[in-house]
Amino acid sequence: MPFFTLIFIAALFATIATRLWLAQRHLRHIRSHRDAVPHDFAEHIGLESHQKAADYSSAKTRLDVIQILLDTTLLLAFTLGGGIQLLADFWQGILGSGLWRGVALIASILVISSLFELPLNLYRTFVIDARFGFNKMTIGLFIADLLKQTLIGAALGMPLLLGVLWLMEQMGSHWWLYVWFAWMSFNLLILLLYPTVIAPLFNKFTPLQDQTLAARIETLLQKCGFKSQGLFIMDGSRRTSHGNAYFSGLGASKRIVFFDTLLSRLNHDEIEAVLAHELGHFKRRHVIKRIAAMFALSLAGLWLLGWLMPQGWFYQGLGVTTQSTATALLLFLLVSPAFTFLLHPLSSLVSRKHEFEADRYAAENASAEHLIHALVKLYNDNAATLTPDPLHSLFYDSHPAAGQRVAHLRALMKQI
Repeated sequence: MPFFTLIFIAALFATIATRLWLAQRHLRHIRSHRDAVPHDFAEHIGLESHQKAADYSSAKTRLDVIQILLDTTLLLAFTLGGGIQLLADFWQGILGSGLWRGVALIASILVISSLFELPLNLYRTFVIDARFGFNKMTIGLFIADLLKQTLIGAALGMPLLLGVLWLMEQMGSHWWLYVWFAWMSFNLLILLLYPTVIAPLFNKFTPLQDQTLAARIETLLQKCGFKSQGLFIMDGSRRTSHGNAYFSGLGASKRIVFFDTLLSRLNHDEIEAVLAHELGHFKRRHVIKRIAAMFALSLAGLWLLGWLMPQGWFYQGLGVTTQSTATALLLFLLVSPAFTFLLHPLSSLVSRKHEFEADRYAAENASAEHLIHALVKLYNDNAATLTPDPLHSLFYDSHPAAGQRVAHLRALMKQI
């Protein structure tokens, strides 16, 4: 057995074992705290709601375990099981050895993976979310969304993939630098187009009609020095009863979006506090920092792929005998998560730090107390568990645990 095969198997099973262990810890921790509401939330969240959140989180985690096992099975089938080589030979017989063969190979892997994951997505939406009262989608809307996502993915992804493969073959030993510039340009273009071109294909966006709330928001935006294309309400209730708010876009295309479900649950003070938190991300340049980090990591990854691409052991160790730019790119994308999983806590730590900074900004420019009230309502309405396993949260959670976040905001109330 090739040495790199042993390394890959060791890394993969270490990752899978860690993920399964974390999931079991999470389930045990939630179960052990299911029958008592944490003290900080006892006045506002009843035991029945707390137990609903525990059961909802447990159901999603159990489905995640199945997703982990499915992903592992597919990865082994594609690599050591010979699936990639089989498809590469199939497409070579039809398309020869040109660029379109590589595009067809990668696209076929994506299609096969999506088909295997479709039953889990259906179960997540129409069984788990429906059981807990969150799903508002119909089968027709689900299929329509799936078709739109597929068409948009093909329209945007196929030219990008074709261009990347061409650059990899034509730009010599420094092809990875050219690909990096293309990748950066593509991502920035998507950020610009998403608010006004892509998102409206899935949801309806209408200007905020509540003039009193709009005036308060405009005052806050002026205070914070934020300019946007407008304030919009999104019909999130068509698909889910979960509530949310977000910024999207870059430069002149920036817009603020509220889910209609969010506006129906929070009062004006709470909405202003939630918006101030989101503005905190903007003022602390979190979005720019995340984009810069993504570009830096992608540059390092492409350089590493450039080094791996001529190495025969890289292909042979992963069950592939046909060396090509497409198989190198495909193998790298498929197996890199097995080698980078232990970096997840670092990414989550940075994200949680950003959330604390945004909370501080909200406390300074709106109200920490109103933000606490809004968060408690959202935790309750969205059935977010108040008692996640600390180690599971360390690896996965982009936001601080509910207790930590509320305690931090209460400390800010005393400081400010």
